[in-house]
Amino acid sequence: MNPDQLAAALLAVVVSAVERRDAAAAAALTVGDIALERPRNRDHGDWATSVALKTAKTVGMPPRQFADELVAGIREIEGVAVVDVAGPGFLNITLDAAAASELARTVVEQGDAYGHNESLLGQTINLEFVSANPTGPLHIGHTRWAALGDSLARVLKASGATLVSEFYVNDAGAQMDVFGESVLAAALGEPGPENGYPGEYIQVLGMRALAERPDLATLPRSEAVAIARELGYGWQLEEIRESLAAFNVHFDVWFSERTLHAIDTATGQSRIDEAVDRLRAQGHVFDADDAIWVRTTDFGDDKDRVIKRGNGIYTYFAADAAYYLSKSDRGFARKIYLLGADHHGYVHRLKALAGAAGDDPERDIEVLIGQLVSINGARLSKRAGNIIELNDLREWLGTDALRYSLARYPADSPLTLDPELLRKRTNDNPVFYVQYAHARTHQVARNAAASGVDRSVFGGELLTDETESVLLGALAEFPRIVAQAAVLREPHRVARYLEELAASYHRWYDTCRVTPQGDEPVGPIHATRLWLNDAAGQVLRNGLSLLGVSAPERM
Repeated sequence: MNPDQLAAALLAVVVSAVERRDAAAAAALTVGDIALERPRNRDHGDWATSVALKTAKTVGMPPRQFADELVAGIREIEGVAVVDVAGPGFLNITLDAAAASELARTVVEQGDAYGHNESLLGQTINLEFVSANPTGPLHIGHTRWAALGDSLARVLKASGATLVSEFYVNDAGAQMDVFGESVLAAALGEPGPENGYPGEYIQVLGMRALAERPDLATLPRSEAVAIARELGYGWQLEEIRESLAAFNVHFDVWFSERTLHAIDTATGQSRIDEAVDRLRAQGHVFDADDAIWVRTTDFGDDKDRVIKRGNGIYTYFAADAAYYLSKSDRGFARKIYLLGADHHGYVHRLKALAGAAGDDPERDIEVLIGQLVSINGARLSKRAGNIIELNDLREWLGTDALRYSLARYPADSPLTLDPELLRKRTNDNPVFYVQYAHARTHQVARNAAASGVDRSVFGGELLTDETESVLLGALAEFPRIVAQAAVLREPHRVARYLEELAASYHRWYDTCRVTPQGDEPVGPIHATRLWLNDAAGQVLRNGLSLLGVSAPERM
């Protein structure tokens, strides 16, 4: 019996009890009202539920008295061995071995789909992360957001959300012009501009630009800067794409900021012009001091924001507004922004913008701020000179170790990683510990096949060892962990769960044997344990996939 089946059976019992007193209240109950949790103390059973506390008021009874009334019905559920009432009305449920063990077969049969849930079904989400300027290589800060953002995207999808992951390409504005000047200066052997981009990569881009356009030296300066800018921009953006792909991060949409500034020949307006008009129509735009403002203080911002200066030039806030509205126009009711530690000031601004656009700032937009990350002994990039590059980190530590380590901590916690630990092939290294557990499940399966053990028999009642009960309990938790990670936007919960699952598996491996020992004949217990072994491997594999980490079959 899996948790969903148990919850459905419990719902039937509760509905029957409530219906005797309030038919309307009984009809309103759903399986969502049946909260199942694994007791920390295994002596308290396989599952605990607080449903009696939640519904006792409906029937006008003390929770413990109502829980006592439910006991008889729960005992009649097939597969339930023991039911106890604890504390103010908690129900502790112990399944018989056969019912509890059925989960192993469920996991194997569901395969890659096990752990998927419908907690976010019906939600349409745009998740934006990384969004680096296409003027240089990705650095260590981008690396953290790439790992966290991609893992979050995976758990959101696994929880039923319709999701698009999006990279906002900041390819407009003064920084692009400075970038163009920097590339052209490198091409022509000139000193770089004041506040220009440093690093060997600029020199390489300059040489490539000159090879592509030998006439750069003879063109008018403005034209030469524009050509150098566009060539360098294209190459640098492609490098960003390749760096992320090598890091196992893929985006559904690459959204160019330039499209917001482009004039529509039919209307004579840019999307930024249209955004200002739409905000004005909502009643939140006003004119003062020769500028156009958005009254963001109506929605909790610390001050109103200028959206168009007196000289007719739009502010960055204008592009933010147009970009936000474009997400709504594309059908995304919910927008999640993952921003770096230096973007704290954007939180109130973006929420106020949502309110000004007619959305609910507390529901329709989320802004997650990540803290700084450092890696002991990491060296500045030889190419860029002033940053620690994603590519260098990946080549040094490996994609799996880097992604797993960055994903196993909450986004809002400052983080310092130990490279020596991440490169160890010992149980002290969390990613090695989890991957080794997965590889061990495959080694057990290979040994079982060589000994003539297969999954042709399943006798759940045979899995009675305490380590088997603990391992089955851990496997049952996976869908709930995935749902929590999605709802709370905390993919690190998956990583921490995998480490606990690996520990449960290793303890089971040390105690129980899938292959016969000595002259022992192959029997149903071996086949049934193979189901449990393969179920553990499946969940480890599914969890690692949610973190964008590989699941090796041999180590």
